[in-house]
Amino acid sequence: MGVLMMDTSCDRVGEFRGVAGPYWSLRPIGGGTEWQAEPEQVRPVDPIERLHAETARANARSRGEWL
Repeated sequence: MGVLMMDTSCDRVGEFRGVAGPYWSLRPIGGGTEWQAEPEQVRPVDPIERLHAETARANARSRGEWL
């Protein structure tokens, strides 16, 4: 799993995927379409957010939703 980040502008946790111009690309934990976030709106997840994200990923995987 890559570095998990919290996009505070939309209250979403995503995996950091890289830089796209002035934005950072984040990917949903369970898979899906990447979104762009302004770097100043992104911070590392705290331990509780990490646990929640990892649990959501495991649940999506068990349901066959994660590739």
